[in-house]
Amino acid sequence: MSSRKELANAIRALSMDAVQKAKSGHPGAPMGMADIAEVLWRDFLKHNPANPEWADRDRFILSNGHGSMLIYSLLHLSGYDLSIEDLKQFRQLHSKTPGHPEYGYAPGIETTTGPLGQGITNGVGMALAEKVLGAQFNKPGHDVVDHHTYVFMGDGCLMEGISHEACSLAGTLGLGKLVAFWDDNGISIDGEVDGWFSDDTPKRFESYGWHVIPAVDGHDSAAIKAAIEAAKAETGKPTLICTKTIIGFGSPNKSGSHDCHGAPLGDEEIAATREFLGWPHAPFEIPANVYEAWGGKAQGAAVESAWDQKFAAYAAEFPELAAELKRRLAGEMPADWDAHVQAYIADLQENANKVATRKASQDCLNAFGPVLPELLGGSADLTPSNLTNWSGSKSVTAEDASGNYMHYGVREFGMSAIMNGVTLHGGFKPYGATFLMFMEYARNAVRMAALMKQPTIFVYTHDSIGLGEDGPTHQPVEQVASLRMTPNSTTWRPCDAVESAVAWRHAVESTDSPTSLIFSRQGLAPMARNEQALADVAKGGYVLKDSAGKPELILIATGSEVELVMAAAEKLEAQGKAVRVVSMPATEVFDAQDAAYRESVLPSDVTSRVAVEALIADFWYKYVGLDGRVIGMTTFGESAPAGELFKLFGFTVDNVVETALELVD
Repeated sequence: MSSRKELANAIRALSMDAVQKAKSGHPGAPMGMADIAEVLWRDFLKHNPANPEWADRDRFILSNGHGSMLIYSLLHLSGYDLSIEDLKQFRQLHSKTPGHPEYGYAPGIETTTGPLGQGITNGVGMALAEKVLGAQFNKPGHDVVDHHTYVFMGDGCLMEGISHEACSLAGTLGLGKLVAFWDDNGISIDGEVDGWFSDDTPKRFESYGWHVIPAVDGHDSAAIKAAIEAAKAETGKPTLICTKTIIGFGSPNKSGSHDCHGAPLGDEEIAATREFLGWPHAPFEIPANVYEAWGGKAQGAAVESAWDQKFAAYAAEFPELAAELKRRLAGEMPADWDAHVQAYIADLQENANKVATRKASQDCLNAFGPVLPELLGGSADLTPSNLTNWSGSKSVTAEDASGNYMHYGVREFGMSAIMNGVTLHGGFKPYGATFLMFMEYARNAVRMAALMKQPTIFVYTHDSIGLGEDGPTHQPVEQVASLRMTPNSTTWRPCDAVESAVAWRHAVESTDSPTSLIFSRQGLAPMARNEQALADVAKGGYVLKDSAGKPELILIATGSEVELVMAAAEKLEAQGKAVRVVSMPATEVFDAQDAAYRESVLPSDVTSRVAVEALIADFWYKYVGLDGRVIGMTTFGESAPAGELFKLFGFTVDNVVETALELVD
């Protein structure tokens, strides 16, 4: 019969061996947290290694993702499809075991971690999703949504500001099924953290409204088990378990030091560690009795089978709810969605008025919200400005989590990473908003959504210098270019209500990439479109207005500047010029079209092109070429009424006409 220490030592051995073979990595955290992991995974974690996607599984997140060999060892020992050979390929090209846990590589990895603080924040999102989904679907005697989120985190996660944002909100929302373990080992890369991290962490979390279990010996299995039991017993608050550990536990000469944080132990020290731990086995060798004691598959199958029976009873009593829950967890659109959205877009084209696209966005929510109960909206304390609420919005609170709208507070980064956690959990299509300028606070979470191929929806209003008097601190210039150049993401900057609706349709139908929706503060006129143009909006770039014959000049614009170039086109036509206007609300979508379509919109033999956008100019040279012109921003903005700013920076009909004539006269 294997002892707990032997089972934990299997994690330590695999971790130090894999790091040594790779000649890089972080053995300290896996060796220090092995005892905690053994107790959690073997005694408490509800999961099925044979079905890593089981909906009611507990979620486990390694927020201190540099210690990735901890989770890889756990997955392997527990029976997931992660072999010893996979562990031997740690940190190698195209392996299932990259340097940091990457979502989609190995089964059982719930989220990509590495950027410290985002793992715990994703965990808050997952716990939020569990609470809201449960409040919406559970019935007395039928708790079909009932699981915990467990997070391991280190000192670095707690130093990052995003952890303050997320953990504060988690306490306010009473996320009682969130349990976080603080690996209090007192060491980071620079050495002992006392010189730069002297917070009273337990008091900090108590002030957030968390249940705090202090001073747990992270190498005492009985103490760890008692702490987890106490955490699960507290259902009204999230729990922080403060575990005091020794980094690199078992290494006789390097444990307790930053020397084992981020470098291989070395052959001599590994040999000494094996002797110290009483682990006589060769590298990557795990005895059969250890595998047997770790188990996982049989227990997991039994737990999932019991849930299947519970769900069957639920479905018998509440068939419509059960069908809806299955649809949402599968990420399927409602049956009547396509007809509903097409009718709405057609009606807009016929009857739209001049409206700010942020208001057009709110109108879309009012149209789509009733048929998309999976929408979970929110704003970073800018709801009246972002217009992200709609007639059916109901706030999520600690006391009543059955709503569909989040008040995230002034927490742009936290909001964005929490939404990523909600998306990863399943059952929701989260969207959250702030001013476009403050995307900068959240930039890394947006990038993580793209990296993980998660369809989180980011809503950004007040999209250019057009917001006026608030000045350059609030006027975005380079942000949309940054979003457009982010791989595996899509950015829409619509010019009117129709394009706004198409953008929202793309966002909610996306399954494998995030969408950023960029909306204006100022009113924008509706554009006339023929049937072909209306159909082509969804292609990201299309001919909005064309000349009778072959065009000699192409004007390209997005958002508020489309109205401007349409007026300029009329003036140019009055002077006998053959002008085509191309609206390009989503450059990534346009670029993904086939070559024939792109050529039909931007024919290569028409080189006289002018792009107009009240954002950074340089982005647009990819479409106008070196012979074309771009009217855009090359500096920051100023504080003044919007009309004066557009004139100051050259966004006028006369300047567009004059610039175009330089190319064709």
